[in-house]
Amino acid sequence: MLKLTHDYKFWFVAGSQFLYGEEQLKNVARDAEDIVKKLNASGKLPYPIELKGVMTTADGITQFMKEVNYNDDVAGVITWMHTFSPAKNWIRGTKLLQKPLLHLATQYLDKIPYDTIDFDYMNLNQSAHGDREYGYLNARLGLNNKIVYGWWGDEEVQDEVASWEDVAVAYNESFRIKVCRFGDTMRNVAVTEGDKVQAQIQLGWTVDYWPVGDLVEVVDGVSEADIDAEYKKLQDLYTFNPQENSPEKFESSVRYQLREYLG
Repeated sequence: MLKLTHDYKFWFVAGSQFLYGEEQLKNVARDAEDIVKKLNASGKLPYPIELKGVMTTADGITQFMKEVNYNDDVAGVITWMHTFSPAKNWIRGTKLLQKPLLHLATQYLDKIPYDTIDFDYMNLNQSAHGDREYGYLNARLGLNNKIVYGWWGDEEVQDEVASWEDVAVAYNESFRIKVCRFGDTMRNVAVTEGDKVQAQIQLGWTVDYWPVGDLVEVVDGVSEADIDAEYKKLQDLYTFNPQENSPEKFESSVRYQLREYLG
């Protein structure tokens, strides 16, 4: 298993607007804090979630997304539109975001309190309205973001979030992949690099050229003892059927392939 380069985490923000008033925004923050706390305590998530507050303005959202981009420990963003968050506020920040985005379309409660419901409750819990507005914007921007729909406390929803976290971390780690190809073109010359240029543009993977001579030195350095051991393994696993008139040639060919394999 590869060792990760960072202790990854994910930042969680709730969307709202200042028109609801300070008291309601405190309730939004309280509910968001409870969700994050219980998701972390669920034991389902491979990486922790950190609450970064309630987003109400375009400037605040833009600054938040910039901080996500430049924090190497943050693998992605989870957003939740607790109330009705005007989605135009998210345009600039979302366009700047360069890391995976998960839209958690959920309600704080898993039921509707019909006996006590009033306009204060409606103002505080407009996730359905806010999520549609936010989802529309992300579709309009052409994002390939993840959307998880359902009550946050359900195991199925938590499993989806967990799977997305694994993918998001793999995405971040992929930028550190080192790939080499031997004996094809000049180093780092774009016009002769073909699909290696596209691999770096789309995936962030740098594919470098190395001369065959460097590989030859490694292959030549493989010991006869190591080749003997690998050859014995093959004899234990397979029935050899060399040509009757050239068994030595057969063995020599297999041993040379093993030298290349080990190198």
